[in-house]
Parts: sequence; C-alpha cells; structure tokens
Amino acid sequence: MLSEFSFLIDGFRNVTWQMVLMWAIGGLLIWLAVKKDFEPTLLLPMGFGAILVNLPLSGVVGEHGIITWLFEKGINVYEVFPLVLFIGIGAMIDFGPLLSNPRMLLFGGAAQFGIFLTVVLAVLLGFDMNDAMSAGIIGAADGPTSIMVSQKLSSNYQGAIAVAAYSYMALVPVIQPLCIRLVTTKKERMIRMPYNPAKVSKTTRILFPIIVTIIAGFIAPDSVALVGFLMFGNLIRESGCLESLSQTAQGPLANLITIFLGITISYQMRAEVFVTWGTIVVMALGLFAFVFDTIGGVLFAKLLNIFLPKDRKINPMVGGAGISAFPMSARVIQKMALKEDNQNHLLMHAVGANVAGQIGSVVAGGIILSLAPQFLGM
Repeated sequence: MLSEFSFLIDGFRNVTWQMVLMWAIGGLLIWLAVKKDFEPTLLLPMGFGAILVNLPLSGVVGEHGIITWLFEKGINVYEVFPLVLFIGIGAMIDFGPLLSNPRMLLFGGAAQFGIFLTVVLAVLLGFDMNDAMSAGIIGAADGPTSIMVSQKLSSNYQGAIAVAAYSYMALVPVIQPLCIRLVTTKKERMIRMPYNPAKVSKTTRILFPIIVTIIAGFIAPDSVALVGFLMFGNLIRESGCLESLSQTAQGPLANLITIFLGITISYQMRAEVFVTWGTIVVMALGLFAFVFDTIGGVLFAKLLNIFLPKDRKINPMVGGAGISAFPMSARVIQKMALKEDNQNHLLMHAVGANVAGQIGSVVAGGIILSLAPQFLGM
C-alpha cells in the first residue's frame, strides 16, 4: 500500500546538498533584488529560476521542460534574448554627451583593459581558452554580451558567468568607489571639468549609429550582431519618426525580454552544473576583470593628464565610468565627485564615458569572438 504512494516522497529522496545550496543562492538573489533594489528586473527572475530548476525531479527542465525549451530557443541556438534586449538598451541611450565630447570615447576602450588581463590570468591558472575568454568578458559589466560570448564559446561556466556579470553590475555602487579611491588622491578626485557641450545636429545623431555599425563590422566582424542591434535601437530613438516604437523598445520590449532572459539563465544554474570549484574561481576572475576594467579607465585618465594643460585636466574618476554599466557607473562618479566637492558636477562627462563603455563592451566581445578561432581552432 505504501509503495503506491511512494511518489509523494520521491522528491524528498532526491534532494541533495547541492540543491539546497542553490535554493539558498536563489533566495539571496531574490533578497538582493527586493530588499537592496540591486537590478531587481534581472536578479529576481534569476533567483526564482534557480529555485525552480533545482527542485528534485523538476518539470521545468528536461526534454519537455519549459526552461529547457526557452534556453535552447532563446539563448543556445540563436542568442535571441540577448540580441533583442540590445534593441531596447540602444533605444534608452542618448549618445549626445559622447558626441559633444568625443574624447570620452577613449575611455570606452581603456576601461576594457581588465577583460584581456583576466584572460591571460585565467589561462595561467589552467583554464581552457574558451572558459578564460568567457570569464574575462564579465569585466565588461554587460550581461547580454557576457551571455552571448560564453554561449558562442561553449564555456563550461555559462551560469556562473551570467550570474557574475549581472551581480557585479548590480554592485557597481559598492565596488567602483573602492577601486577608484585605491588609485586616486583626494586632489585628483576634486578636479573640476567645466561642461560646455557642443551642439549635436540631428543628422549627426542619425549617422552615428550607422557609422559605428559599419566600423565595427570591419574591425570586429563578430561584433556586428551585438553592435548592430544596439545601434538599431538607438537609430529608432534618434530618427524622430518612430516615437511609439522607441517607447515600446525602451519599455515593454526590454522589460519582457529581461524577464525571459533572467529566468532562462537559470537553466545553467542547475546544481550539477553550477556547484563546482571552477564556478567559484570563475566568479572570482570576473570580479578581478571588473575591478581592473575600472582601474584601467582611471589610470588611462591619469596618463592623459600628464600631457594635458592645467585647465584641461580630466578628473580620473570619469575614466572609471568607461565600463558598460549604464547609467549606474555615471551616477556613482557624480556622487563621489559631490562628496569631495559639493560644487563639482561630473555627471555629463561620466555619462559620455559610460555610453562609450556600452559601445566598447560589445566591440570587446566581438574581438574576443574574432580571436577565438585562432586560439581554439574553431
């Protein structure tokens, strides 16, 4: 008689400590989203998804599981979710501050330094090149790019990379100030930068996304999908004749894809895949990349200051905004500047560097994908 009802306790029999750990991690992500307001649109679906996929005998994974299907169709085969999300992100970005102060574009490149440094470190630690490159791209602080690169390179740590990318992006207000203070003096942090923006014509705004896409196609062909979808979203915004589509891309489209992306990422958070020593090391490498991306941007600004006249010095903190965490990083720089000098307004300079970082991160992802065949024999 009891055997007929054994299915009622089969779930309990199949619970492992790894599953329990993943429930705790899922709970932590939900807590960070709800209590601390850290990227709730992503961390909450990821946290709940982590619990879903780690229930014993869970019906959301497997041959007929909905999360398995979403992962296969939305990420694994066509990278649909990350790419479509870029349309929404592009529609949100105003490149005006960058176009009126083009030198900020330099920081979008300099603040990718940590990515390539981390790749070298990961290889020295014994990681395969595909995993090393995937771990390095976490430093871009760009979730969709990190997901797409790790997926295309068939990394063994896709779940850890996605979680790390979005978690560190959410922790920008905590991590970046520590990094910046480490490599700057109070005097440097108090440097004022007058903001006298040049007028940016509508023609320039429209041509910019088109030209960036073409240039990216020549420099890093594998970045065309990433850059192209980002710039297409921006073109919708700047065209001036597609306001309803622009609002849809910024709001409903971006929100819907974010929900699906967040819960679909959890497929790679299954206990048997996620709970490994390698996962811990990869997340540590991602933090290393993130830290040195920030430091790379700051040090590059300090290097430029050696050659700039006194009245044109750059506040090094602006260089730290060259990562892709838009607009959080720019806001962090503004708060730090006001803390040192309540009359020092760096927001628009930081926004320029920050949107440059959005471009720099996807180009860096494309460069990683372009280099991969040479190292992996793909």
